[in-house]
Amino acid sequence: MGGLHPLTDYPEISQMNLFTYGTLMCAEIMLEVAGCQPAHVPGTLRCYCRRSVKGEHYPAIMADGKSCVDGVVYLNLPDAAWERLDRFEGEMYVRTPVEIATSEHKILAAETYVIHPNFRDRLGDTEWDFAAFLKHGRASFQKHYQGYRALPKNR
Repeated sequence: MGGLHPLTDYPEISQMNLFTYGTLMCAEIMLEVAGCQPAHVPGTLRCYCRRSVKGEHYPAIMADGKSCVDGVVYLNLPDAAWERLDRFEGEMYVRTPVEIATSEHKILAAETYVIHPNFRDRLGDTEWDFAAFLKHGRASFQKHYQGYRALPKNR
């Protein structure tokens, strides 16, 4: 048989990567939410589109079969970070396995948060803009987003 399979031959090593495409691309928000600052690389998710959520400062993605979404892949997140992220994202999002293309033309397995079909009516018609979020929406998002209240309190 061939070489080692990276996901099954080393079960003690976490191989769960997170593809972020919105507010969590901001390293400070990721640290605040996940409780850690994992290594990261840029990446692109194919066959999905990113849209603004109506009346909010954050986006959501959904499969569309043709578009691409640029974002950040955080590598090898610990279990505790996933628990915090699931709480933060809430019922509006479904954690979904995806494949991400890196700038080095590698494919990484990752998980990302895709809008739940029951909430698709909340999507706007416009592409979400990360630079505009950092400049105009970040402070309000960090102050008002309900996902922060779902996180465990600091001890």
